[in-house]
Amino acid sequence: MRYRLAVSVALLGFAWVGAASAHHSFATFDQHVTKRLVGTVKDFQWTNPHIWVDILVKSPQTGKMEEWSIEGGSPNGLRRAGWKRTSIKQGDTIEVVIHPLKNGANGGSMMTATVNGQPIGRRF
Repeated sequence: MRYRLAVSVALLGFAWVGAASAHHSFATFDQHVTKRLVGTVKDFQWTNPHIWVDILVKSPQTGKMEEWSIEGGSPNGLRRAGWKRTSIKQGDTIEVVIHPLKNGANGGSMMTATVNGQPIGRRF
């Protein structure tokens, strides 16, 4: 009986870990590439499970403004790293270093952020 209980608990634990790692997958981002973007904050969402920053960046190829959607960490983790809900506001000048999306779309996973010349918190 104890053996069955131990096996059941272990299997449930593995199932939970698998679900958690699937949720926190970074497979859509190219972890071998970094990209630096400088632009203006269009929108900032301090939401669970991850924050989002939409920025307008001037394309070096066309000179037109492009919108980039950048995913950050969880509000809880970012708060521990020194961020606040008010760290980024619409209209701020922002510089981010990201791992871009593998599919080439305008998006990525944030590594560092500097707002109005001031770094925010620690590195992700």
